[in-house]
Amino acid sequence: MPETREFKPLKEFGSLALSENSELKFYADEFKGHQFGSIRTFLKGEGYTGPTKSGVTVNAAILSGLVESLSKLPKEPQALEEKELARFPKKIGVELVLRVTIFRDATSLDLREWVDEEGYKGWSKKGVRFSYGDLGKTLVLLQDMQKWLGANGKTRQPAHSV
Repeated sequence: MPETREFKPLKEFGSLALSENSELKFYADEFKGHQFGSIRTFLKGEGYTGPTKSGVTVNAAILSGLVESLSKLPKEPQALEEKELARFPKKIGVELVLRVTIFRDATSLDLREWVDEEGYKGWSKKGVRFSYGDLGKTLVLLQDMQKWLGANGKTRQPAHSV
């Protein structure tokens, strides 16, 4: 059987409402025979309904680091300030960065790729942002994803926190 070159959705764990017309979905998918966790913005509208380019894909090791980092946060933000929480290497020149950010005068959690390559150094468009108030629900969804990938996943790579 030939190896697939496209992402193949395997299991959906749930979603967070971002607005009336968008949500953040948490699901597992497969690419080239490897299973990953995905967090992606989906639109619900008259013109288009489905996934956007805004999202991240994580392996089991990065997912474990995310759960560990988010579990250490208090239920409510302690100060209205931006703060980097952890960095997880994805490949040479690309890290996934977890940060507390202030967006539209609200405290959010941002998970975004940082690129450090010859032609570009800075934030990529690959990422997601969700309300700090959704921390508890997000942790449950990520833990469900982590359990499923731990039982079914095929890929293991080390993660590093700051």
